[in-house]
Amino acid sequence: MHSIRKTGLGLLAALALAGCGAQEIYGQLNESQANEMIAALRDARIDASKSSNKDGQWSVSVDPESFSRAIQVLRAKGLPRDDFATLGTLFEKKGLVSSPTEERARLIYGLSQELSHTVSEIDGVVQARVHLAIPEADPLSDRVKPASAAVFIKYQPGYDLRGQTGAIKSLVTNSIEGLTYDKVSVVMVPSQAAPPSEPSMLAASFDSAVGRVGLLLAGTGGLVALFWRRRKSAAMPAHVESGQPS
Repeated sequence: MHSIRKTGLGLLAALALAGCGAQEIYGQLNESQANEMIAALRDARIDASKSSNKDGQWSVSVDPESFSRAIQVLRAKGLPRDDFATLGTLFEKKGLVSSPTEERARLIYGLSQELSHTVSEIDGVVQARVHLAIPEADPLSDRVKPASAAVFIKYQPGYDLRGQTGAIKSLVTNSIEGLTYDKVSVVMVPSQAAPPSEPSMLAASFDSAVGRVGLLLAGTGGLVALFWRRRKSAAMPAHVESGQPS
């Protein structure tokens, strides 16, 4: 009995210590990204915390037992959101002179980033990418090569964005000079749903261990009480136990 009791108490202590640690799942975040991730994890009943370093960057941590599920929940919601480049940052004056080819490539990339950012702001969008193909004009040719665009959208289950395909195509068409509506294609795919909220294996094991230890202690207490009652009864004189005067 002594050995079983020690084993039960040791298991309980080990489980308690295992739940004290935290594992970082994402770092180098801004505070807005960290807050959005914390909110999504807590909505999924996953305890999460954030911390910052001296450089002002934030990280998000969860219990090690919740690590895999936390990653799946955040991935399903497209978090942390991408940081998109802007035309302002791409064409920031840095004292270097770029070639016309570099300037054109930078412009196309900047337009793609700006449009991707705009589309990603639509409710239900997990991830958005806009790929632009804008051929360079050939001064020796009379034929003008048309521009084209491909839009990729991953959306959350429960949102039907197919009805907004026309609006998205119009947005892209009106943002790029020379691009026509029929040259814009939109591909939409649903994101994998986040796993259902379930108690973690650690919590279930801990509750089970607490129950076993509780029953063990209760049984031990009952045996101790019975032992003392018998010892007290054995120590009483015979005439006191029978109730007769001496």
